[in-house]
Amino acid sequence: MIDIKLIREHPEAFIAAAKNKRFNVDIPELLVLDQQLKAIAQDLQDAKTDQNAAGKDIAKLGGEDKQGAIERMGKLKTRIKELHHEQEALQPAFDELMMLVPQPPADEVPVGLDDTENVELRRVGEVPTFDFPVKDHVELGKALDIIDIPRGVKISGSRNYILKGAGAMLHQAVLRLAMDTMLERGFELMTVPVLVREEVMYGTGYFPVGRDQAYLAERDELSLVGTAEVPLTAYHSEDVLDEADLPKKYFAMSPCFRREAGAAGKDTHGLYRIHLFDKVEQVILCPNDEALSIQYHQEILANAEAVVAALELPYRVVNVCTGDLGMGQVQKFDIETWMPSRNSYGETHSASRFHEFQARRLNIRYRDADKKLQYVHTLNNTVIASPRILIPILELNQQADGSVTVPPALRPYMNGMEAITAT
Repeated sequence: MIDIKLIREHPEAFIAAAKNKRFNVDIPELLVLDQQLKAIAQDLQDAKTDQNAAGKDIAKLGGEDKQGAIERMGKLKTRIKELHHEQEALQPAFDELMMLVPQPPADEVPVGLDDTENVELRRVGEVPTFDFPVKDHVELGKALDIIDIPRGVKISGSRNYILKGAGAMLHQAVLRLAMDTMLERGFELMTVPVLVREEVMYGTGYFPVGRDQAYLAERDELSLVGTAEVPLTAYHSEDVLDEADLPKKYFAMSPCFRREAGAAGKDTHGLYRIHLFDKVEQVILCPNDEALSIQYHQEILANAEAVVAALELPYRVVNVCTGDLGMGQVQKFDIETWMPSRNSYGETHSASRFHEFQARRLNIRYRDADKKLQYVHTLNNTVIASPRILIPILELNQQADGSVTVPPALRPYMNGMEAITAT
């Protein structure tokens, strides 16, 4: 959530942010409601001040003067009640609009409509060429008997799958490599709930706009998360931290659930866009400082790049444009890994910074050196998400005989297996 004071002072910045991020929110209407609520709050304060004065008069006065004070007290009570009703009538509309105001992007974020206008920052690794017909990961998975999509669909419907044998081992191996990488880099491992209260989804910015993408346990007013970012970030909700204890660096491996509403016909082939996957996610809570936010943004991006580099996968990093940013993101870098079956780079990681957007919603604060309360800044990034990452691993490591070479970094997690072959 945004500080309403900032919206009052710089409405044009938030109007531009809504336009460039493609969020439909009426900033002028929000400011009208804000002024009306401010006026009501002032009237309430004045009425309560007069009510206190009338109460004192009643105690001191007698006769007609006292009766007059009693009558005035009655009118003030009626007026206060009316003002409360006016406030209650306006507050929901104000709160609803506030929940829709996006965080303005950083100046260095390119303006664009969608992911086709993201700006490439760098490429790492060489895209290989093959001297034999290349199979996609679905063909490889079927031939090697390690991916079974038809039975996954039979059990759970579209965009589901089953990993078998070496495929399941490969999936677990990349997750374990990512976890070990984060432990080596000093992040604290957490095991977190994946079924959370709806206020946590609102707090992290996934509701209300992303509500259609979530699987809801409506009877219990709970939601399955699409990323461990949600419980990791909400871990300190309503807390007041000590500045000396910042930054907080956490990571977790969790299942992730996404309905992919509105994605009909998009990336339907194979393991790219699915309803359930596992992800290792990293989260940082740091002091309310722009320079520190940028520093930690680069750190979490480097953590993810280290894992991709260990897997020896060619990739590129892009600066995500405004139209592809989420509501609360100040800036986001995506890592896109080369996928032969797509003949392009496909997104495998996203690294985001939010300033205090999530912290305000979750009420995560700390006391600075002057004992003043400040909201933390939050950041998060994918360390690895599987099985999407299996697409480039399988496709880039396939051999002419139909086998797949296991990347050396994964072999210790696969009992020394060097290649996946047909049985």
